[in-house]
Formats: sequence, structure tokens, C-alpha cells
Amino acid sequence: MQTTTLTAIFFIVTLAACRSKDDTADAYGNFESVEVVVSAEATGRLLAFDVEEGAVLQADAVVGGIDSTQLYLKKAQLGANIKAVLSKRPDVTPQLEVIREQIATQKREQQRVQNLLKANAATSKQLDDINAQIAVLEKQYQSTASSLNTQVSGLNSETHPLQMQVEQVREQLAQSRVVNPVEGTVLVKYVEKGEVVNFGKPLYKIADLRTMYLRAYISGAQLPQVKIGQQVTVQTDQPDGKMKDWTGTVSWISGEAEFTPKTIQTRDERVQLVYAIKVRVQNDGSLKIGMPGEIRLSK
Repeated sequence: MQTTTLTAIFFIVTLAACRSKDDTADAYGNFESVEVVVSAEATGRLLAFDVEEGAVLQADAVVGGIDSTQLYLKKAQLGANIKAVLSKRPDVTPQLEVIREQIATQKREQQRVQNLLKANAATSKQLDDINAQIAVLEKQYQSTASSLNTQVSGLNSETHPLQMQVEQVREQLAQSRVVNPVEGTVLVKYVEKGEVVNFGKPLYKIADLRTMYLRAYISGAQLPQVKIGQQVTVQTDQPDGKMKDWTGTVSWISGEAEFTPKTIQTRDERVQLVYAIKVRVQNDGSLKIGMPGEIRLSK
């Protein structure tokens, strides 16, 4: 009777050991996400900041604004300088119109003298004098037009650097708005409304938690079994010792081997060189950053 009992116990222990061995995952790791730190692109007081930890923000949403009063004043000053320069431009049309009228008058006189000459009522010298006057007026017109156009072009050129400064200020004004770059959940908020921020100061951290990545490590022997785009099974802990299965896709495999991190456990020895991989998993809301997970290469 005692022998039978010992045999049964041995069988149960052996069976449990076999199951434990069969249930061993191929890799272990922790979940992470693509985190983006949004920083200030201007310097000044944060007049508006509609960001709270845990809030979901849409991409390209304006969530804050930095005081831009000085920039608006600078833009207005530049606009006034441009107007002052352009006000010096000569009015080309009236000045040239006077010469055009003189030329038109002389050409009418030319036609009259030609008719008189045909009737022997005028001399050739009169016609020559008229032609000479027309030639002089036409040269005067060309010279005046060239001079006036040169003045206008020079004054327009003077405004180009000012216009470039206006564009720079306009860009700085756009950067005074805090625009959320990606859709996601706010993880950490670093500043509060009313604080003075400098260029490059972190404002908040955001991540798209709809897609999570399980970063794990595999041995060199396992490497041939893993390919980018491969479907694998990811498991996470559930209450009462149960496991929840997730469908994952291998999205990245490290090109360099490294020693097993101390915080990661695999079924191979820790001194062995391993390769980092990332498995993409669609999150239903229950996966959190830092949560542990297991990978089974064969479903």
C-alpha cells in the first residue's frame, strides 16, 4: 500500500515537472510603447496649457500657448518699416505719361509738316527739326523709365530682408502654440499653466497605447526561428495563475548580440549572448507600460 502511494506521488510530480517544462515560454520581457516628449519651441510664459495626465489627445491639436506679445509687436514694427521704404518709391506712370504726351504732340506736328511739305508749304528743315525733337523725347522717355524702374527695384530690394524677418517672426508665432504631434495618452505632465518655459523645455510625455511592444530577448539558437512579420503568441498573467493569450507580430530584431540583461530571465543561461526583439500587440486597454509578458514562438 505504501509502495503504491509513493508511486502515485512520483507520477504526479513527474507529470507536473513535464507540464512545467512544456509550459516554459520561449522568451520573456516587458511591454513598452513609443513615447514622445513634447518640448517648448519658444520662450515665455505658458498662458494656456490644456494637458492632464491620462487624457487622450488628438494629433495636431493645439493644447497650449506661450506668450507671444513681443513677437506680435516686432511683426507690426517690421510691417511699418516695409511701408516706410515702399512709400519712397516714385510714381512711374505720371512722369512717363508727360513725356508720352509730348511725343504724341510732336508726331501730330510731324504729320502736319509732312502734308505741308507735299503741298510745298513747308521746308525739309522743318521736318528734320520735328524728327530730331521726337528722337530726343523718345530717348528721354527710355532714360527716365530706366531710372525710375531702377529706383523702384532698389527700394523693393530693401524690403526683402524685412520681409524675410517677417516670415521668421511668423514662424516663431506658430511655434508659440503647443501642438500635440501624435494621437495618444498623456503619461507625464512636467509643467503647469503660468510657468515660464524656455526653448526645449519638456512640457509633457505622450504615447499611443493602442499599440504596445513586448521587448524580449532570444538566444542565438532561437534566432533562426524568428523573422520580422512573424505571428507569435504573447501571454500575460491573469488572476488565479491563468494566462491571457495575445496575437503578436515580430516588428524588430536587433542586428547585434548582447549579454542577457540582469532583469530578464530566459530558459538559457544568463551569460549567453542574446538578441533583442520587439513584438507588436494591439492593446485592448489592459496592457500597461512595464507589464511583464511571455512569448511562444510556436502557437
